[in-house]
Amino acid sequence: MRLTYTDADIAAKAVQLGLIADGEPLPRELRGKVVAALLQEQASPAAAAAEPQLAQEIVLQPSGVILIDGEPFPWLVAKEAIDVHLNPDGFSTVRMTLLANAVQIIKPEPREEPR
Repeated sequence: MRLTYTDADIAAKAVQLGLIADGEPLPRELRGKVVAALLQEQASPAAAAAEPQLAQEIVLQPSGVILIDGEPFPWLVAKEAIDVHLNPDGFSTVRMTLLANAVQIIKPEPREEPR
């Protein structure tokens, strides 16, 4: 998660939020609110779902720690077999079981067939 933002990032977000017009200086007392909005936007599940990423490296350690691109995997993984399929000519895959208090499956709307 990104924890630092440039003045340009902060100014652009302030304009987007309607706090200032483009090119105006951001009042010091609003800077914290804009940075908080940037952090919230970055951490929101909707933002993460909108921008899926391909992991560059997955590390499974004997201690059970799982690192995705150097960051600890933030969800609990069941103590079951983890399937790893290595493909030297393309993308490899890792399949594991995640633990959850609740699971919701949303049935897709039926598609209309073209006539």
